[in-house]
Amino acid sequence: MATYAVGDIQGCFDPLCRLLDKLGFDSTSDKLWVAGDLVNRGPESLKTLRYLKSLGDSCIAVLGNHDLHLLAVSCGLRSLKASDTLTEILEAPDREELLEWLRHCPLVHHDAIRQITMVHAGIPPIWSVQDALTYAKKVEESLQGDKYKKTLKKLFKSDQPQRWDNDLGPWKKLRLTTNYFTRMRFCSHDGQLDLKNKTSLPEPGFAPWYSHPQSPCYRETILFGHWAALEGKTNQSNIHALDTGCVWGKELTAINLDTFERTSVSC
Repeated sequence: MATYAVGDIQGCFDPLCRLLDKLGFDSTSDKLWVAGDLVNRGPESLKTLRYLKSLGDSCIAVLGNHDLHLLAVSCGLRSLKASDTLTEILEAPDREELLEWLRHCPLVHHDAIRQITMVHAGIPPIWSVQDALTYAKKVEESLQGDKYKKTLKKLFKSDQPQRWDNDLGPWKKLRLTTNYFTRMRFCSHDGQLDLKNKTSLPEPGFAPWYSHPQSPCYRETILFGHWAALEGKTNQSNIHALDTGCVWGKELTAINLDTFERTSVSC
């Protein structure tokens, strides 16, 4: 029995199948962790979502920004973009079952036995892993409740605030928490976000979220996706970047969580 974590699939179903074949993945005994952005921009988002849902307890997926975008579009809260490949999901006969499953995915997954945490974008340096789980739970409960449409509307209302303050109102805390977990790349030592920069080079005053030495999660083992520009490299032995740019024609990568060996296929 093996456990693998894979980076942003984004609807690239064929590379996912080839990667799982290369790994010898057996859904009856192995586990697959997915670091968010299951869908969008790739050519087969519907097949990807159906397959991951079909794995049942063998799959643990966290929500990424594209997954939240799909949920918001499905509620009429956002419009499809020219680069979106979500129409087949929205028109599928099983769309409600798929979206319900997606809506109940966590923002952060923590394996207490392995002491490994998976998140789509990252954990800000102002929080410990336990802090992250606590704040993630608040967003998850709001997304999974009866008033989830209101939650999605609030989450996409704006990019503000971009720095944590304990005096923030509840909706602002939920929005910033979600942006930390699903959109963050660079931030300052006190958790100020830079949401505009998508490169691998920080602007003055900012650094990759995982590189702040005072961070309580700096010594934790963390898996994340979202940041294709890193090409899978963080220069940190315990912080593992999994997005290797599959949807951009590069590679889809999985990591064996027993050996930390990486396996990739060309996209």
